[in-house]
Amino acid sequence: MPNLLLRPLDLTDEATAVAVHRIGRASYAVEAALIGFDGIPALRESLQEMRERPLHWSGAVSDDGSIAGFLAWAREPDGAIGIDRLCVDPAWFRRGVASRLMRHLLDETFPDRTVEVTTGASNAPAVALYEGLGMVRGADFSPVPDLLMAHFTRPAP
Repeated sequence: MPNLLLRPLDLTDEATAVAVHRIGRASYAVEAALIGFDGIPALRESLQEMRERPLHWSGAVSDDGSIAGFLAWAREPDGAIGIDRLCVDPAWFRRGVASRLMRHLLDETFPDRTVEVTTGASNAPAVALYEGLGMVRGADFSPVPDLLMAHFTRPAP
């Protein structure tokens, strides 16, 4: 894997926010094609709406300062960590960026917390990632017609 620095992202910085928004849209466009559903809320989210979300943002940043991928999460009322989004710039697909972001969150940032994430059930790369990390798949569910989602949990030790 190329040398990437994992660090918090500051979305009050215009260039960072614009890059995260662009990467998120590109990544979710790929997921929309994989799952056959283009109603993913982040695809229609404005830059300002994204910035206003009460999330913590972490990025994988290359030596030249470009963002290869990011992860956004929030603490749930029960103390669990809910991953809101995990996105990789399509130019960085299949280079371990998502795995590295997830391993950092699971093993270093929150080794003692329950971590939850949801993805389209037919998003094979994401399903393989979460299963490969030892996350437990719960019951699939349909939040809207014609969309099947998969929920994964890494229980607290």
